[in-house]
Amino acid sequence: MKITRAQIYLTEIDGRRPLILRLWTDDGIQGLGEAALAYGIGVTGAAAIIEEMLRKIVLGRDPHDVEPIWSDLYDHTFWAKGGGPIIYAAISAIETALWDIKGRALGVPVYQLMGGSYRKDVRCYANGWSFRAVTADETAKAAEIPLKAGYDAIKFYPLATPIRNHPNGIFAHVSRREFDRDFEDLAVARVKAVRDAVGPKVDIMVDMSAELATADILRLGRRLEEFDLMFLEEPVDPFDPEGMKMVADGLRCPVAAGERLYTRYGFRRLFELRAVSIVQPDIGTVGGMMETKKIAAIAEMYNMRVQPHLCAGPVATAAALQVDACIPNFLIQELYPFRVPAHFDLVDQPLEPQVRNGRVAIPDRPGLGVDLVEQNVAPFLRAEIALDD
Repeated sequence: MKITRAQIYLTEIDGRRPLILRLWTDDGIQGLGEAALAYGIGVTGAAAIIEEMLRKIVLGRDPHDVEPIWSDLYDHTFWAKGGGPIIYAAISAIETALWDIKGRALGVPVYQLMGGSYRKDVRCYANGWSFRAVTADETAKAAEIPLKAGYDAIKFYPLATPIRNHPNGIFAHVSRREFDRDFEDLAVARVKAVRDAVGPKVDIMVDMSAELATADILRLGRRLEEFDLMFLEEPVDPFDPEGMKMVADGLRCPVAAGERLYTRYGFRRLFELRAVSIVQPDIGTVGGMMETKKIAAIAEMYNMRVQPHLCAGPVATAAALQVDACIPNFLIQELYPFRVPAHFDLVDQPLEPQVRNGRVAIPDRPGLGVDLVEQNVAPFLRAEIALDD
């Protein structure tokens, strides 16, 4: 078996741009992967890198050789060593598609290829429900959305400033780490309002998005401790693991980070410093499914839990669930069930609509467990390449 053809879909729906890769083999088996750069800047760069990687390294190879191909992408793109999210998102998409092919060829879900399943379903938390809420009262009111959908764990952004009446429901982050006491008080009021609204039994997580200086986040974090947070996420810049350690040591609530770190090498200092309690690799940017499993194995050595980061399209969700099944120190899975529901139409059996009482079953179909809906992805075809081009 060899990889003979590829299609790259750059979708654009309601302000988000999931980048989906489909590989084909010479006997007609397909595999899907996703570069998880659906927001921010960089997805067009990843699309170009995927095409170049396929032409120079991947096409013509046996798709069963997942790790040898990954190693060649790491060693022979040159820029992967020390590289960032654009190049690793491209590698992640390719690696995930290879696992999907292998699972389909053998007739088993990917988790069976990675050691088997620890669990048949996973607990999830809802994100993306607060993007239009500005005041504390509006944030508390918005929290009713995930609760009515059955979630018992939610996450939001107390430092974010939603842009009023924006058609895509987006918000602005803090710039240059500048904020004042009134803004800090608003952040605290938002968290208090949500805790009061949802009660003591719902888990709350807050994402700081690396927006403040270390001393400021320590002060704010101490004010938030009384609200019994499940974790405080990405308190300082990902380039500052020592600062992360200072925050973790200075707070009583768990600290989580890792969505903007890449490969096991990027997580090394977090582990060495024991700077977090929870690691958050994103399967679609960290280097792929096996790389996530390796990071989880190292985290287990350091007595840390894993909460895979997820903010992309439905192929990335399917990949995350397969990895969730086969790591022992899994904590909870992030989902965006409300932000861009039109994304779910890109695949035949999207997972977000299947959540019941805050849990979702892990698909047991071969491979990742999803197929593209042809008429829905066709308008977004960016490139199609073949072995003999």
